Amino acid sequence: MSDSNSKTTHFGYKTVAEDDKVSLVANVFHSVAAKYDVMNDLMSFGIHRLWKRFTIDCSAVRSGQKVLDLAGGTGDLTALFSRRVGPTGKVVLADINASMLTVGRDKLRDQGLVDNIEYVQANAEALPFADNSFDIITIAFGLRNVTNKDAALASMFRVLKPGGRLLVLEFSKPQSELLNKAYDFYSFNLLPKMGQLVAGDADSYQYLAESIRMHPDQETLQQMMEQVGFAEVSYHNLTGGIVALHRGYKF
Repeated sequence: MSDSNSKTTHFGYKTVAEDDKVSLVANVFHSVAAKYDVMNDLMSFGIHRLWKRFTIDCSAVRSGQKVLDLAGGTGDLTALFSRRVGPTGKVVLADINASMLTVGRDKLRDQGLVDNIEYVQANAEALPFADNSFDIITIAFGLRNVTNKDAALASMFRVLKPGGRLLVLEFSKPQSELLNKAYDFYSFNLLPKMGQLVAGDADSYQYLAESIRMHPDQETLQQMMEQVGFAEVSYHNLTGGIVALHRGYKF
């Protein structure tokens, strides 16, 4: 018998119990982990690499700093940060999904990136780090999959050092109605077919398309960051607002 008082949330366009969402999202990423990088290149026509490099540039990361790449998946940002913080710095690649962490660890080790990277399986809503631990935190294409986004943002604020910055790179709301319609057609008609053809999984990519539409828009996410304590929050639209980079500081 289900508990009539249990809280619900969205899993794509479906309504599910909050307690079930973590496992449902986990199943999606267990399924897509092996083909995740290939699908990212195909889905974005390679543009995701430019979005990520822009994020690194906006982080103003310096040698010797400590960085948390949250929901870091297969480690694209971690690789870029690792080279910039150097041997005296550290990058923690954290993800809730063990399959994604395994793919990321293997990829980064194949690139010779070993000495200044740690791997942690962690839930963004309750980060297992001490207060004031990191100079920079990034979460790229992961926040929309978190059940309680306010709790996750508050947890990030807690482990960020005073003077540190958070960067949230995430799919957002296209600013042009024409672009929005074209993006909808692509997401719901072509993306699942690509997922089936390349990864053998149409359902997971249907969920990913739906999760993008359920994610807060640019202004709402800015307000959410401000409400948990981030200051000077701003955002920059990329590719017409298909993606947005939000930045906030802890003072």
